[in-house]
Amino acid sequence: MKTKLPWILTLLLAIALVVVVIVRPNPKSPSTSVSEKKALYWVDAMNPTHKFDKPGKAPDGMDLVPVYAESGKPAAATSAEQKKILYWVDPMHPAYKSDKPGIAPDCGMQLVPVYADAAAPGASTVNGYANVKLTSDRQQLIGVQTGMTEMRSLGRSVRTVGRVAVDETRLYKISTKFDGYIEKLYVNVTGQQIRKGQPLFSVYSPDLLATQQEYLLALRAAKQAPSLLAAARQRLLLWDITPGEIRQLERTGAARKSVTIYSPTNGYVLNKLAVEGARVTPGEPLFEIANLDHVWVQADVYESELQFVRLGAPATTTLSYIPGRTWAGRVTFIAPTVDPVTRTVKVRSEFDNADGALKPDMFGDVVIQQPARVVVVVPESAVLQTGTRSVVFLVKADGTFEPREVSVGTKSEQFYEVRSGLAAGEKVVTQANFLIDSESRLKAALAEMKPETRNQKPEEAPHVH
Repeated sequence: MKTKLPWILTLLLAIALVVVVIVRPNPKSPSTSVSEKKALYWVDAMNPTHKFDKPGKAPDGMDLVPVYAESGKPAAATSAEQKKILYWVDPMHPAYKSDKPGIAPDCGMQLVPVYADAAAPGASTVNGYANVKLTSDRQQLIGVQTGMTEMRSLGRSVRTVGRVAVDETRLYKISTKFDGYIEKLYVNVTGQQIRKGQPLFSVYSPDLLATQQEYLLALRAAKQAPSLLAAARQRLLLWDITPGEIRQLERTGAARKSVTIYSPTNGYVLNKLAVEGARVTPGEPLFEIANLDHVWVQADVYESELQFVRLGAPATTTLSYIPGRTWAGRVTFIAPTVDPVTRTVKVRSEFDNADGALKPDMFGDVVIQQPARVVVVVPESAVLQTGTRSVVFLVKADGTFEPREVSVGTKSEQFYEVRSGLAAGEKVVTQANFLIDSESRLKAALAEMKPETRNQKPEEAPHVH
């Protein structure tokens, strides 16, 4: 028994040692590195010098970014933190300097730090801008996005309101060329639809009756006085007596007491002044008839948009009370004058209206399309308008952002036409270009300073508003 006891103790000790080795965690395992990786603090993505002890929102509204520690040292100790800050400036007015961070007095934005290397001389500037080079981490922090210039078919649409009007070339006023009395009305309701050749009214005229009798006498003496017969026939035709009625007069040999007046067109009676039994005089309007198979739409176009309207340009009109239907036509007239009250120009388009759905004095939405052209375009968000010029930031292969002044033209479908300054296939900044613009102008302002001003201490720098 005494000989077996040391052997048993030795076996138990060996088993315990094996268990300890197996259970002991691997210091290089991923779980351990994750547990050791903890956030030291949080920073403003737009201004890494502002530190916070807990997550949340930065003063500019962006989410705070955590800074982690690895091997007991801050891994997020960025180059920005290692750089020496000379002073802070207003991003909108780089001439304003401050010796501590804070809020700009004019625009209310966060002051931007200026580092020692940013103020180094030698930066080339053009028209108040300088090239900016950002690391990929910095681009990601400020949310830089890019797009491409391209060739695209571009046209401008002018949207306005129009009023349906009668085609004046299809408007008729019915009157007589002789004195008389209306004996019978065949069309006696305003708004009635009529057909071409439909009788409107019959009229008794003593002068017309006498002319018919003269024609019959000239007809009997046609062999002796053929010129008299021709003169009498011409007089009847000039009084709007139809050739058919003249043939009937020749066939019957008896003058008719009254003569019927017929409609010269299809259409609708817009106005009726004729009354049965009333006397009529030459030139007095008795009916106003309009053919509405073809109508006009008079649109009001502001003088600022008149450059996009051309004769013959396609035009469409829609009515809010007839959804889903569109009428297509063309611009046929642009007024030579501007309305002094509304500052608009009348633009007339013509539309077919066989079913009469477009009625005079209706209001509709009108779209006039500028003819499409294939041009170089740039995304609308890439263009910074300064008031006097347009600037785009070009992305270079080495990560440099080059400011480029461009001339833009027509804007359509979230794109600007590029008249000069860019070619198709170039890469440009479409998001965060405002921040790059601020840094570019800041760099340019610093580069243009005199050496003694650039090296001035923050507390000695003037506060210029």
